[in-house]
Amino acid sequence: MSARQKPRRLPPFSGVLVLVMASTGLVVVDLTIVAIGLPLISADIADGASAESVVVTYMVATGALTQIVGSLSDRWGRRSLFLAGIGVFTLSSLAATAAPDLLWLNIARVAQGAGAAAIMANGIPLLADRYAGEERDLAIGAWGSFATAAGLLAPVFGGVLAETFGWRAVFAVNLPLGAAAWALAVRVLPRAPGTGGAGASGAGAARRTDWLGGLLLMLGLGAATLLMLRPGETPWSARDTAVLITACAATAAFLAVQLRAPAPTLELRMFTRPAFSGAMLAVLLSRVLTIGGSVYLVLYFSDGLGMSPTGAGLLMTPIFLAQIVMGMVGSKLIGTRPPGLVIGAGYALKGVGFAALALLITPGTPWWALVVPLLAWGAGGGIAGAPVMAVAVRVTAPERVGMVAGTVSTLASLGAGVGTAALGAVFALQGGPGAEAVTDGARAVLGVSAALAAVAVLVAVTLIGPRRVPGRAPAPAAQGPAPAERRPVPGTEDPVPPAEEDDEDDSFRART
Repeated sequence: MSARQKPRRLPPFSGVLVLVMASTGLVVVDLTIVAIGLPLISADIADGASAESVVVTYMVATGALTQIVGSLSDRWGRRSLFLAGIGVFTLSSLAATAAPDLLWLNIARVAQGAGAAAIMANGIPLLADRYAGEERDLAIGAWGSFATAAGLLAPVFGGVLAETFGWRAVFAVNLPLGAAAWALAVRVLPRAPGTGGAGASGAGAARRTDWLGGLLLMLGLGAATLLMLRPGETPWSARDTAVLITACAATAAFLAVQLRAPAPTLELRMFTRPAFSGAMLAVLLSRVLTIGGSVYLVLYFSDGLGMSPTGAGLLMTPIFLAQIVMGMVGSKLIGTRPPGLVIGAGYALKGVGFAALALLITPGTPWWALVVPLLAWGAGGGIAGAPVMAVAVRVTAPERVGMVAGTVSTLASLGAGVGTAALGAVFALQGGPGAEAVTDGARAVLGVSAALAAVAVLVAVTLIGPRRVPGRAPAPAAQGPAPAERRPVPGTEDPVPPAEEDDEDDSFRART
């Protein structure tokens, strides 16, 4: 085997990979960094109103629009929507920085969410267009690990910015980063439409756009997000009942429309494939555990151990460091091992980390005793999380990659909300004021998280079996004189070699 044919340990460097990772990190950080500055926002411009709406509006807009934008990118092309997303996100960050009152800030946050949706929905498709074979798995793994790690790092970054420069700094930091990302995107993104974008423009694309389904999805996810973010200590009200009915009715109507729409926002038949359904469940559970679990662990660090916000954030660094490193390992392993077993092993290690933390934490536990379980948590999340994205792309036709990216991002946002709300209820049953009560609540959350990790192991080994995940397409031959000649032609490469497809694969492709 020649040197250039040896398997790669890292995805080949490219401007597209750097762009997608940096832009996604910017969006993910903004999802949580603002929460650190809420007390300062409330004291400055809220005028007695709830500053939590600043977080809610962003989550609603991002979660509701990502699936829609992902489906549109399959028809309209990646480049224009990605550039528009970066531009809208950056300009709305400028508007948020200058906000004179809470209403202005919330409007800017809705616009930020729309830009974030366009960025998130195009990340995986851009990587799928640029890479193939093992390189694609590694690139998607790097993207997923970096995005998760960025979310875990955000509390540290946000705490330093807010404490040093004030709450406006958490929005102002997006301006130079967004401008740099936009300039890089103009330079490195191909002008030709990506997979699914060729030939889908103008009035023809508009006629094939599922506008009704998109509106119903926005309404359903928006209502569900509002319900999940309601204060847990307040009694259930008639308004909450109305929001619940709206969420259920809109979601049911959306699913009904998708079964009949000629170009649906979400192709429901993708879920008839066990591997795809297993990957989506794994995405949902991953965010429930990572975001929901970390919220109450940080609360234990601050109220149980008496650490400062910055110190509590720094103690989370073992998780994101292990997540990044082991994410690449997980992406590499699925080239030689069954993906379901790799994902299951990752969740098992993550569950061990949760269980060990539940056993160790007390109001007097030294911080250094928690480092090894935190490393296990991060390492397991990296091993499990990165291959999930690659599996979802492998079992999907190229013209559906944007739709899959939207589904992944939507379920990730939903999982973050569900995890925070559901594990918050667990925390409230055990927790209360005082270090001992906070520790009891965190211990209960970690115990439930360990049980959910066991469920994720079962999902992975059952649904993502070897025969249900087709073999990876070989990477393009590395003998051309220019990198551009080694890239797959958008819209033509097939992630599933015909010789390795089983009858189920053939049936699915015939239907879609």
